Amino acid sequence: MLLLFLVWNSITKKSEEKVRNDFYIITNQIRKMNKMVVMEQDFSSMQKTKFTSELLGGGILPPVEKELITFTKTNAQVSYDLNKMKLDVDSVNRKLIIKELPDADIRITPSVEIQSMDDSFFNRFDQDDLKKITKSAKDNAYKTVNQNRLRSEGRKQLVENLNTIFVLAKALNYTIEDQTGQIDTAKL
Repeated sequence: MLLLFLVWNSITKKSEEKVRNDFYIITNQIRKMNKMVVMEQDFSSMQKTKFTSELLGGGILPPVEKELITFTKTNAQVSYDLNKMKLDVDSVNRKLIIKELPDADIRITPSVEIQSMDDSFFNRFDQDDLKKITKSAKDNAYKTVNQNRLRSEGRKQLVENLNTIFVLAKALNYTIEDQTGQIDTAKL
């Protein structure tokens, strides 16, 4: 009877230590990741701006034109702050429960370069003109980025990336349960 008790005690004791180690390994792997950039896209566009003005009322002299061509490069990133992801680890039932996923953070960074500037001696570009044109080019860059599509594609990429993060949980025979309703756990 004593021998049976000691064998039983040693088996259950090792099992509990292993469960604690599994929990630590899984949560530690996820905590190591702070921010995950899941998608990055680059866009570019050219914009031609032309100003026409008439000197001395317009009847005597021909109109004077000035023209500016800008090149806009735009970088759009979709990232997730994984510190905001809420997970529970049920080590008894061997479940990793996703309670909450963070929202996508979309960062759009346009940069505008002046490619060509053609103005005349009488009709020069001033600093205010250049600021307005640059602002207009940046505003157009923000409008051209389809943020809804980026969110959608970013969410798909997040699920793929979470699949690689949860490899350790699957290797330890944990099942992954999503309580957010945003992830198809069959794909994980």
